[in-house]
Amino acid sequence: MQLETVSYLRAQLNRHIRSGLRRPGDVLNPILFFLMVVTLFPLGLGPAPDQLRDLAPGIFWVVALLANLTVSGRLFAADFEDGSLEQMILAPQPLALSAMAEVIAHWLLSGVTLALVSPVFAAMLNLPSSAFPVLVLSLLLGTLCLSLIGAIGAALTVGLRRGGMLLSLLIIPLYVPILIFGVGAVGEAANGYDASAWLALMGAFAAAGLVLSPFAISAGLKISVDT
Repeated sequence: MQLETVSYLRAQLNRHIRSGLRRPGDVLNPILFFLMVVTLFPLGLGPAPDQLRDLAPGIFWVVALLANLTVSGRLFAADFEDGSLEQMILAPQPLALSAMAEVIAHWLLSGVTLALVSPVFAAMLNLPSSAFPVLVLSLLLGTLCLSLIGAIGAALTVGLRRGGMLLSLLIIPLYVPILIFGVGAVGEAANGYDASAWLALMGAFAAAGLVLSPFAISAGLKISVDT
């Protein structure tokens, strides 16, 4: 039974990754959004290197939050529209397992990609190169947390015709702790201090989210399908 569950999870994960790669906009849009905002900030604030370096952690994390918000609303939408979501609910495998496969695929295509290219944008904002590893690690952990929280909101609003505004109202307050921890970690690293405490908090949030969010996502999807 355990082997069947692992095989099912792998198959679902591969399916969602292939589906995401067939829609390159889902991968490129957050990166392009990030690039445009990072390019506009020096134009609006001035090219002073010290000012950009001080503001860089906040800029990065606010943009990462907004980029995640733009793609979270599309989670489960395709499955809801073509009836796959109802089939997943009726399948013998737990719905939480199927939903988590889609969330992890979404994170791999958007969050991980964004974290890996972030040093390029960090150099544009004069962030010290010594802070790059912390920036990448904090974005890996933080975007996972953001994806899990966004998936809960998307599950509750997937059946609504105009659920985008409601999704924002539901999940943005829950994003705030991740925003604070992420800015704190990158800011400490940029100033030459130890950021391990902030990263540990983000890791704890990510671990708790991986354990608890599948049940919330599953319940939200069932509510959306039943209504």
